[in-house]
Amino acid sequence: MDGSSIEVRNLTKRYHHVTAVDDVSFKVAHGEVVGFLGPNGAGKSTTIRILCGLIPATSGIARIGGLSVATRIEEVKRLIGYMPENNPLPEDMRVLEYLRYRARLKEIPTKRLKTRLEEVLDLCDLNQKIRNKVIGTLSKGYRQRIGIADAILAEPKVIIMDEPTIGLDPHQIIAIRDLIESFRGKMAVIISSHMLAEVELSCDRVIIINQGRIVASGTAESLRKEFINKYTYKATLKGGLENLGQLLRDIDPNMTWSPMGKPDKNGFINITLSTPQREDLSEQIMAWFQRQPDMSLRSFNRVESSLEDIFLSATRRSWKEVLPSTKSRDNNTNQESS
Repeated sequence: MDGSSIEVRNLTKRYHHVTAVDDVSFKVAHGEVVGFLGPNGAGKSTTIRILCGLIPATSGIARIGGLSVATRIEEVKRLIGYMPENNPLPEDMRVLEYLRYRARLKEIPTKRLKTRLEEVLDLCDLNQKIRNKVIGTLSKGYRQRIGIADAILAEPKVIIMDEPTIGLDPHQIIAIRDLIESFRGKMAVIISSHMLAEVELSCDRVIIINQGRIVASGTAESLRKEFINKYTYKATLKGGLENLGQLLRDIDPNMTWSPMGKPDKNGFINITLSTPQREDLSEQIMAWFQRQPDMSLRSFNRVESSLEDIFLSATRRSWKEVLPSTKSRDNNTNQESS
């Protein structure tokens, strides 16, 4: 073991003839926050359930804190704080009552119990007024905070959260994001989510899974370089559109441009410039615009590809890779049957 808080190696899970997780391998270091992404049915939830000891793997290795999930599950569960997507909370219990009950189940020593409860309530911003309320009367945002408070009660080495911000309003999302930020450097965190913008803001690294296989892994920046082959600039300008062909020839012959709508009442129009050139051409393009006497530039910026763009590109590539083999297998089956 190399010191990783989470180690997954060649993990596979089959249900009869369906392979839900197919030879998955990854590591998460102590203190690292990792986003775990994938479309519905990709294998995210199955992988998480294996890590939490809820279902067994068909083959492969999963370790938490160096301990095998398959053979030392009771010890492993003490190292994990897990918040499921549909957080099952008792509607009729008060917040403090519920967390005290959960702390006892997690075997937190009596002499440590009161102090730890106060630490967690404070960290999750469950103030004096909220902590004494019945859970069933609280908003989803507060329920998510209670779920996170429960997950971190026993000071686990690993936190796994499934869709922690789903269904929340923007203010609640920011609060949960700040809470996740407080975990960085203290424990390993896996966040499974469909909210790609939130993952990009919260996570150090991203793992994308599709059809049971990891199709991309790395920082958002490294994945942009791997999967994005078109770079975009946006400009708002007036006049001189007929000269844009010269701009393309002067700066990058492979660049293209297109208008976005029609000119406004003052004659300004939004355009996009696209190029496969990875180098940032912003300064060159702006300098060219400023040299044009018949052109007025109101705004200009380079548009960074979003995590959603990367996600779509990575999953699309994985579908293309699997389709030829599927067709080949289908053809062989048809030939055999004929």
